[in-house]
Amino acid sequence: MENWQALLIFITIRLLSVFLVQTWYVPDEYWQSLEVAHKLVFGYGELTWEWKNGLRSYIYPLIISFIYKILQFLHLDTVFTLTIIPRILQGLLSAYADYRFYHWSGTKKWAVFIMGSTYFWFYTSSRTLINSFETALTTIALSYFPWPNKTPQKKRTKASITRLESDVFIYVVAFLCAVRPTAAIQWLPLCLFHLKTSTETYFQLVFKKYLPIGLITLFLSCLIDSWAHGSFVITHYEFLKANVLNNISEFYGSHSWHWYLSNGLPVLLGINFFPFIWAAFSIVKHRETAPNELVLLGTMVFTISVYSWLPHKEYRFILPLLPMALHILADYLSKWSRKANLSFVWIISIIILLGNVIPGLYLSLIHQRGTLDVMQPLQEIAEKQPDKANFLFLTPCHSTPLYSHLHVNVTTRYLKCVPNLNDIKNYKDEADVFYSGQNIWIRQHYPAHKPLPSHIIAFDVLIDSISDILSMYKPVNYIFHTDRVSDGRIGKNIVVFERIDTVNTPINTATS
Repeated sequence: MENWQALLIFITIRLLSVFLVQTWYVPDEYWQSLEVAHKLVFGYGELTWEWKNGLRSYIYPLIISFIYKILQFLHLDTVFTLTIIPRILQGLLSAYADYRFYHWSGTKKWAVFIMGSTYFWFYTSSRTLINSFETALTTIALSYFPWPNKTPQKKRTKASITRLESDVFIYVVAFLCAVRPTAAIQWLPLCLFHLKTSTETYFQLVFKKYLPIGLITLFLSCLIDSWAHGSFVITHYEFLKANVLNNISEFYGSHSWHWYLSNGLPVLLGINFFPFIWAAFSIVKHRETAPNELVLLGTMVFTISVYSWLPHKEYRFILPLLPMALHILADYLSKWSRKANLSFVWIISIIILLGNVIPGLYLSLIHQRGTLDVMQPLQEIAEKQPDKANFLFLTPCHSTPLYSHLHVNVTTRYLKCVPNLNDIKNYKDEADVFYSGQNIWIRQHYPAHKPLPSHIIAFDVLIDSISDILSMYKPVNYIFHTDRVSDGRIGKNIVVFERIDTVNTPINTATS
C-alpha cells in the first residue's frame, strides 16, 4: 500500500467520524475547550471552577479561539461552523497521527486495519477533547521516537535519523507536558529508555536538548497562561496541588485500584483486548526478539500503575495508551498471519471489524445524544427571543454544552458541582443539594417575587419531582437521549418545557 493511499483512508475515516459521531461523551469536550474559546473571542461564556482557580492551561482553547477569531472576522461565526470546524481540524490531526502510526509500524496493512477500525478511537478521535488532542500528538511523538534497530529511510544514516527524530520527539513531548501535565507519566519511562539507548551522550541529551527545550516550553506556557488568566500562574503546579496533593479529583467519583485493568483497558480496546492480552504474553515470553514492544508494554504497565493509585478514574485518562496497545497488537497479528491459514485470517479479521463497527456506531449515533440534540431547539429559541429567553438547566452539572452551541448571549442557569475547596464539613455541591430536595431548591432560588425562567430543561425522570413548577409550563420538545439509564438523575429522554404565560405566578408551596 502506498503512503498516499494510507493517508487518504485515514482522512476519510476521521472525517466520517466528524459527521457520524453525534453523541455526548464527557463535559470536558465542550466546557474545557469550546466554551473557554467562545468566552475569549466573543466575550461571553461560562468558565468552570478550574479556570477560575488557575488549574487549566489556555494553550488548547487558544488554538480553538484562533479559529473562532477567523470565523468572526469573516462573519461566518454560526453555531454550525463554531462546532464543526474545530472537530474537522481535530479529525485531520488524528488522521495525520494515524498516518504516522502507519509510517512507524512495520506491519503496514495491519496498521491501517487496526488503527482504522478501532471503535473507541473512532468515537473520540474527532472530539474537541484535550485527551483526543493528546492522543494524536502522542502517536506522532511515538512515530518520531528514535527506536533502536529502526530501519533507515531515504538513504540517510541511522545516526542522522536518530538525532533528527529525537529532536522532533522531544519538542512534541515538551509541548504535550505543557498542555497536559499528566502526559509526563507515560513519557517518563520512554525518555529514560531514550537516554539509555541513544548514540548521544547523557550530557548532549540532558543539557543540550531535554533541559533547554523543557525549560523554554515551560516558560512560554507560563507566559501564555499568566496572560490569559490575568495574573501570574503556573497551571502545572496548581493542577498537581489540586488533583494529587489535595485529592480534589476524588470529589467526582472514585473507583477500585484495579478499575483500569478490569474495566478501563478492556473498554478502551473492545474486542481487540483479547488478542492484545495474547500479544502481551507473547512479548514477555519472547522479550529478546521484541525489545521495543517490551518497552511499550512496560510503559503501559507503569502508566496504569500510577493512575491506579489515584482514586478518580476515567476511560479518557488512558486514551494516550491506545496507540501503544495498537502497535503491539498490529505487530503480533502481522507475525501470526504469516503462519496462519488464509481463511482463518479472514475470519478473525471480520470478527475484529464487526466487533468494532457495531459498538462504534451505537456509541456514535445512539447512546447519549439527547443532551446535544436539545441545543438545536434552544438555539432557535435564543435567536428568535434573545431578550426574553431564560434557560434553566435542571440536569446533572455540565450535562449539555452552553454558549458555544447557543452563540446568543441569553440568560442561563445550571446546577454547579464545585468541589469542597474550603474544607467545609458535610459539604454538598449545588447539584447534590438540588437532587436531595428539588422543590425546596426551586422555591429558594425562584421565590414569588422573582421571574421564572422562560424554559426549563430536564430529564424525564425528574418530571414528577418538580411537578409544582412544571404546572406553569408545557413540554415543547421530547428528545431521545439514551436507552440505558444508569441512575435516577438521567432519563431516557430530555425535555424542554416552555412557560405557559409571562405572568410571574407564585410556585405551589406543597412539600416535595
